[in-house]
Amino acid sequence: MSNRPHPLTNHQIRLAARPVGLPTADNWTHTQEPVRELEDGEIVVKTLYISIDPAMRGWMNGGKSYIRPVEINEVMRAGGVGRVVESKSDKFKVGDIVSGSTGVQEYWIGAADNKYGAFYKIDPSFAPLPKYLNALGMPGMTAYFGLLDVGMPKAGETVVVSGAAGAVGQTVGQVAKQKGCRVVGIAGGKDKCDFVVNELGFDACIDYKNSSVKDGLKEHCPNGVDIYFDNVGGEILDTVLTRINMKARIIICGAISQYNNTTPIQGPSNYLSLLVNRARMEGIVVFDYAPRYHEAVKEMGSWMAQGQFHTREDIVQGIDNFPATLNMLFEGKNFGKLVLQIAAE
Repeated sequence: MSNRPHPLTNHQIRLAARPVGLPTADNWTHTQEPVRELEDGEIVVKTLYISIDPAMRGWMNGGKSYIRPVEINEVMRAGGVGRVVESKSDKFKVGDIVSGSTGVQEYWIGAADNKYGAFYKIDPSFAPLPKYLNALGMPGMTAYFGLLDVGMPKAGETVVVSGAAGAVGQTVGQVAKQKGCRVVGIAGGKDKCDFVVNELGFDACIDYKNSSVKDGLKEHCPNGVDIYFDNVGGEILDTVLTRINMKARIIICGAISQYNNTTPIQGPSNYLSLLVNRARMEGIVVFDYAPRYHEAVKEMGSWMAQGQFHTREDIVQGIDNFPATLNMLFEGKNFGKLVLQIAAE
C-alpha cells in the first residue's frame, strides 16, 4: 500500500550509446518509471535544477578516469538541487532544500548517505538556488581551490583565465581580484568580454573570436603571466605558454576545445616553456577538496553579502531539453553558468 495521495512518475534521461565527437540525439533515451516506495533511511528528492558541466562529456566516455564513467542505460550523472518530498531519514524532513548528485531526472530516491555522495541541506534564503550550482557549488569549489591551492597567487601577480565568462572562469577571476592580483580573461565575443570587465571586475578581457590572443596577451600582460587557469586547452594554452614568467603556475581544469575531438587530443607544443621558466602545470579535480567546501562557501558567501562578488546563470527550462542544452557548452552558446530547470521552485 502506498501512502502517497498521487503516484509519482519519474522522467529520466539515460545514456544510450557512447558518443563519437559531439553528442547527438542517438546518444540519449528518454524514459519514465514509477517512483518506488521508500525504505528506512531513504529520501525522495524532487529535482529543481541541475548543473550542466563540460565534465559531463568526459563521464560519457568509457575507460579509466578520476571518476567512473556513466554506464550505458544509466541515468545521466548530474549535480543538482531539489526539495525533499518524502523522508524516512532522521537527517532530512519534508520540505528541506538539498544539494547532491540528483542525475538528469525528475526524482532521486535512495539512502540519504549514499556511496555516490551524500546530500546536504542548503539555505535558499542565503542565495538563489541556481547559485548553489555555480559559485556556491562544484564550479565555484573548482575555481576557489584550483586557484588558491594549486595556483598559490600573490598580490600583484598577473592571472590569466580562459573561459572567463563561464562558470569556473567567472569565479577564478573574482577570487584572484580579491587576493590582489591583476586579472586578464579570455572569452568569446564582445558581450562576454564586456560582462567580464564591467560586471565581474577583471582588468581586461581578450576576445578570442574577433582578435588575436597572442596580441592581446602582449597588450594586457606586459609583465608576463604568473598564473594561467586553463579551461579550454588547445591553441589558447599553447599561446599562453609563450608568455609565462619564471616559476609560473598553470592550472589544468579543463580542455573544452578538445572534448569532442574525433582525432587525437592536441597537446601543448610549447611545453618546453615550462622547463625554460622552471614553471609547473598541475591538474585540479574538485572532489579532492570535498572536506573543505565549507571554507569556500563561507568566504565567497561573505563577498556576495558585501556586494563584492557577482555571478551569472544561464537557465534553460525543461528536462527534455537536456541534450541540446549540454551541446550549448561546446558551441559557446551559453552566457554564464549553464543550468537546466527541471521543476518550478
